[in-house]
Amino acid sequence: CSSIFAQGNGVGGIVEATNMVTSYFDPATKLVYAIGAVVGLIGGVKVYGKFNSGDPDTQKTAASWFGACIFLIVAATILRSFFL
Repeated sequence: CSSIFAQGNGVGGIVEATNMVTSYFDPATKLVYAIGAVVGLIGGVKVYGKFNSGDPDTQKTAASWFGACIFLIVAATILRSFFL
């Protein structure tokens, strides 16, 4: 008898869960952008240090850090546009 009362409107629960998940996208996107900014600053400092020390693979290091920052920004933007 109690299982009859446990069954309710499943659509309302799904809609509520969807609204809860989509409400996290804006703060999560801003968090990923902030992480990308920090990674970019750290990468800039590392590349500057390698450049000043005369390391020959400075271009490779700069490209990898730049690529990581671009990936973070593009991934956050694409995920946000895909799910919203």
